[in-house]
Amino acid sequence: MTSSASAPARIRIGSAPDSWGVWFPDDPQQVPWQRFLDEVSEAGYEWIELGPYGYLPTDPARLADETRRRSLTVSAGTVFTGLHHGPAVWDRTWAHVADIAALTRAMGAEHLVVIPSFWRDDKTGEVLEDRTLTAEQWRDLTTQTERLGREVRDRYGLRIVVHPHADTHVDSEENVSRFLDATDPDLVSLCLDTGHYAYCGGDSVKLIETFGERIGYLHLKQVDPEILAQVVTDEVPFGPAVARGVMCEPPNGVPALGPVLDAARRLDVDLFAIVEQDMYPCPPEKPLPIARRTRDFLRSCGTPVRVPDTPSRPGK
Repeated sequence: MTSSASAPARIRIGSAPDSWGVWFPDDPQQVPWQRFLDEVSEAGYEWIELGPYGYLPTDPARLADETRRRSLTVSAGTVFTGLHHGPAVWDRTWAHVADIAALTRAMGAEHLVVIPSFWRDDKTGEVLEDRTLTAEQWRDLTTQTERLGREVRDRYGLRIVVHPHADTHVDSEENVSRFLDATDPDLVSLCLDTGHYAYCGGDSVKLIETFGERIGYLHLKQVDPEILAQVVTDEVPFGPAVARGVMCEPPNGVPALGPVLDAARRLDVDLFAIVEQDMYPCPPEKPLPIARRTRDFLRSCGTPVRVPDTPSRPGK
């Protein structure tokens, strides 16, 4: 009689353009994409996200060459949606999603991070719509998200992971639970962003333990509780809150990432855990030292992260 054991589940650590202060495809306050790729590799990460579509090269052959030369692999793409507006926005949504999904698939990734649209602008703070959805809007949000999950799976072989986010309608423990209860687990998984969930009052460990089968992806992030308290009191929009430093370098904020990673490991499934420290805008020399220290901290939490070679730049 013989037996075979499956490979142990892995937490695969990566980083993203967000951790280099990148929020937009093109912005004079952001570092060039070449510098991001150089520095994320130097910092010791193997996995990256695409970030805002158009920031990194959108030609798959060129992007594959640029990432391969730096020993980097893409874990996911990201799309923004306003699916609570119902079927009327489907064609516009799909036009946005299709190109990103195609590039994500071409890069060998299997996940598409879906961020619901903001009820107030993340840069200007302008209120765009009511912060509370009606019952009809909730039905549209959940049914259209399921449709997106089915189409992305069938056409591109990708799994959508919906990202609860500050200043969106999927944010707090109540709203995240409502969203998960109303969507099909076979079509819709969750990207748990530990920083955004804490920003909105949620407990990441509790969410993992309660909805473990729905956790398909992680973003590792922390908030500064003192700055957050002032942000909440002053009703500061998310963009200006980031400029105040509400998202901080681990392990200086909340939630504690060690227990989050321990809870994720107990799920016994492969998971990406992508570091994202919102820092838009930030000085160009700020991200790399933080990325290195964060890599070392995550290694101390028991997560394997590549030890970088002697820093060098491609072609230098």
